[in-house]
Amino acid sequence: MLFRRLVRNMATTVTTSQEAALNDPALLEWLGIEPDEIDVRGTKALREATVFACVKILSEAVAKLPLKVYRETDRGIEKATGHYLYPLLKSRPNPYMTAYDMFKAVEAQRNLHGNAYIVPEIIQSGLDRGKIRWLWPVDAKAVEIWIDNRGLFEARNRVWYVVRVGGQEIRLDPEEIVHLRAMTLDGISGVSPLQYLRWTVESGLAGTKHVREFFRQGLQMKGIVHYTGDLNEEAERRFRERFERMAAGLKNAHRVALLPIGYQFQPLELSMTDAQFLETAQLTIRQIANAFGVKMHQLNDLSRATHTNIEEQQKQFYADTLQAILTQYEQEFTYKLFTPSEIRRGYYVKFVVDSILRSDIKTRYEAYRIGIQGSFLKPNEVRAWEELPAEPGGDNLLVNKAMQALTSVVPVKKEGGEEQDEQQEALLEM
Repeated sequence: MLFRRLVRNMATTVTTSQEAALNDPALLEWLGIEPDEIDVRGTKALREATVFACVKILSEAVAKLPLKVYRETDRGIEKATGHYLYPLLKSRPNPYMTAYDMFKAVEAQRNLHGNAYIVPEIIQSGLDRGKIRWLWPVDAKAVEIWIDNRGLFEARNRVWYVVRVGGQEIRLDPEEIVHLRAMTLDGISGVSPLQYLRWTVESGLAGTKHVREFFRQGLQMKGIVHYTGDLNEEAERRFRERFERMAAGLKNAHRVALLPIGYQFQPLELSMTDAQFLETAQLTIRQIANAFGVKMHQLNDLSRATHTNIEEQQKQFYADTLQAILTQYEQEFTYKLFTPSEIRRGYYVKFVVDSILRSDIKTRYEAYRIGIQGSFLKPNEVRAWEELPAEPGGDNLLVNKAMQALTSVVPVKKEGGEEQDEQQEALLEM
């Protein structure tokens, strides 16, 4: 009931409209455009190409992995396909999003804002009362974390989440909201990598703006105009406007500019290479990529990549970056979505990462052979990983007839230190 009111407020937030000129600052701000300043707050940082690429890589890396429900029993681990959360997490968390869309949006917000939130909609009546109907991602900018560290309200160090939607504030307990964090200093609120990289990202945006202005002017060089005599301010203004009108702009690039008699143009050579602009830009890209944990080959920088180490770098991306992110998702979802009794019965969620860790077909099949002959993999388990149908008899562990237990070959040494029998002596001589 609480979340129904929140969704209804979302649907009624936009009720008015107004006209604005194309150069209206309010319109530019609404479109996320800052004409005179460089701003990297929130989604505005996506205008920096490296930030956009890093957020896209991480959000798609998480979204493409299926999240499934498992149960740990006395017989081992089994898929809990009959649990009601299984289809919600695997395919359709709510009527408007696929699981891919929801996880992609949540991971993007986690990286841009440092925090991402999902509110479960609870069924309030009927036989399914208390179960989760849908999962709804919430805009991180609409959520504030309140901490009562002085014990003024219900309990000491109590934490609440205040969601502001449609002019109203709705308070949620920590158990009522799934909270995913980026880097955290206190374990409660997350800090976006952009807060630590603000200067670096601003430098990248400034570089992009510099290149844009460089080519917008059209001239490949700047210079000084020499003239004889003295000009007042009005004459200087008219001459500057006339000269720039003749030379500036892409349509005038590489054209001949005509100057009045007595004027001379002296070019000043200044290339971006001389200013080490490209080197600085490359350093900025690496700094941003390192902060997000993205490998350079994922940003199409193959300067240090070879045909043989791309697969290894992909596994390093999983081990160094993605595994920590997935662990946070799994722990938070398990604690917030299952009841205490379900957790005691062994239910939990886990991402399937086989597609990332899967090697080439020759290495994979050799590992399967070793596992089956070593009697710890069943043939049907291997066929399931390769998305092949099960075969009769494939659910049994196989053993090589040439192998037998050591105790059946070498009898246990008798008390009193008697000599071993001939069969044991023959084995030791081998």
